[in-house]
Amino acid sequence: MNPVKPQPAPATSPQLSWKAAQFTESVIREMTRLALQHKAVNLSQGFPDFPAPALIKRAAQDAIAADINQYAITWGAKPLRNAIAEKFSRTNAGMAIDPEREITVCCGSTEAMISSMLAVINPGDEVVVFEPFYENYGPDAILSGAAPRFVKLHAPEWTFDPAELAAAFGPKTRAIIVNTPNNPTGKVFTRGELEMIRDLCVRWNAYAITDEIYEHMLYDGAEHISMAALEGMHDRTITINALSKTYSVTGWRVGWAIASAEVSAAIRKVHDFLTVGAAAPLQEAGAVALKFPPEYYTTLASEYAQRRERLLGILTGAGFKCFKPRGAYYIMTDISAFGFPDDVAFAKYLVTEIGVAAVPGSSFYRDPADGRTHLRFTFCKTEKTFQAAAERLAKLKKTA
Repeated sequence: MNPVKPQPAPATSPQLSWKAAQFTESVIREMTRLALQHKAVNLSQGFPDFPAPALIKRAAQDAIAADINQYAITWGAKPLRNAIAEKFSRTNAGMAIDPEREITVCCGSTEAMISSMLAVINPGDEVVVFEPFYENYGPDAILSGAAPRFVKLHAPEWTFDPAELAAAFGPKTRAIIVNTPNNPTGKVFTRGELEMIRDLCVRWNAYAITDEIYEHMLYDGAEHISMAALEGMHDRTITINALSKTYSVTGWRVGWAIASAEVSAAIRKVHDFLTVGAAAPLQEAGAVALKFPPEYYTTLASEYAQRRERLLGILTGAGFKCFKPRGAYYIMTDISAFGFPDDVAFAKYLVTEIGVAAVPGSSFYRDPADGRTHLRFTFCKTEKTFQAAAERLAKLKKTA
């Protein structure tokens, strides 16, 4: 038998996907890695550094002990789907959701978002995205084969220009992504703003994909309104949410998408072949958490309001100009007074020399230049963390 002759190596490696070349790795997660490397106080990534509620942890432990350790139904364990439907109805004036046909449980809101987009978007479609935006939305549009159309939220109130928004819609528009309360700005969209978006979706036969994961973190009288609850939007809205933020379990990765039966059927197929299903015992625990009494949510908002004031005081005292958020748990800041050439240079200086990690504002914009004077900080932290951050940020010196 003749030996196989070695083949000459190709002149170049096989070509990579053009999609992956259109975006970078997560800047937020990169800042957490840098915080660990430099032993910095991590005010970059939005995960609480305090314990999750004892009841939800005990429910997960009980589920594991009861051998709920095999696959759940692909689109979600029935107790969790029932609990999601019940809670959505409670918080949206009795709006009925069918847990059998209109809910898909996913591996976190991140997977719920990409599963939803892949389910409704075709190559060549357009997706409207407000900026500054949570960094996943642009790559999600690209991975779905769509072209993102960006519409600016203007500081200090983070309002949009109705004419600019209307101009972003057209015959190719398949969806708009609405994140309220908003990451990174803390904006809470008003009923009037949501109705403007609704009218454009109806006019152009488009979906609204809403990320409502911060729905219970509201301040100064702000009201969260679900787009799906607006007249004419039940069948046009995909509502994304998760356990992560409300119950301080960001590492559990249990989220969901609520949509019409027709849309949910498509989301379920995509979800099945992306991840099969979320962790079964954690779904059982989620069903318990979603039945927490109203007092849980009012206390949550109150405690986060106190944390917001604490970090606003620290940042203002250190020389930052802060944009006071009305929702979520982030503070966008203006860093112009510190004299650095851009946000990336300042963020690197902060983490390596001062010992505090924040997220460069440019990661939230299509054009990095638009975010060059911004940094985002998070306040889902303990007093111990705030105290350490205050001591380190006191070393900063303004140049302007």
